[in-house]
Amino acid sequence: MKQYGVNEMFYSVQGEGRNTGRAAVFVRFSGCNLKCPFCDTDHRKHALLTAKEIAAEVVALVKPWHDCGVKTLVVLTGGEPSLQVDAELTAELHASLDCEIAMETNGTRPVAEGVDWITLSPKDLFVEGAMPVLTRVDELKVVYDGVHVIPAYDNIEARYRYLQPCDTGDEARNKAIITGCIDFVKSHPAWALSLQTHKWLGIS
Repeated sequence: MKQYGVNEMFYSVQGEGRNTGRAAVFVRFSGCNLKCPFCDTDHRKHALLTAKEIAAEVVALVKPWHDCGVKTLVVLTGGEPSLQVDAELTAELHASLDCEIAMETNGTRPVAEGVDWITLSPKDLFVEGAMPVLTRVDELKVVYDGVHVIPAYDNIEARYRYLQPCDTGDEARNKAIITGCIDFVKSHPAWALSLQTHKWLGIS
């Protein structure tokens, strides 16, 4: 029976991108095929769980609100979730509760059948060999560090395009990066600004 390496699961509020502000269950998978300089995930500790065990935990996290008439947003993140997420897991989640499955991916691998919303956050600006293979997604979310020029990504069809400031931990540099993002969005109105509001609010 297949098991998936899960770093953590928790119920919170989506802090960035198109779904900002929505309550969501986050399933963070362990492991990634890239080594980004700003990654904040510790992959050393994880649990091995079956698809049924993951789905059961997701249901338990939202049980008090399960029958409120709104689809539960389940965000598969990492690490790089496409390394593990497959049709078996997405089918189990859909069978267990009325949910919308979103995946946050670096786009270097295909996405499993059953994922309803794809957030592509390409990392080719920061890691060699990380060019996305996905060409059609729901949202494209590019991290801006104040150094690299933002590519047009014309080969990627996206319903929404976001530029997100990189949190460097340095207040002065962060301020300059945010200013750069605002200037870019003003001169490229097809893009919008995405902020990591969960960090500003101090929530997980």
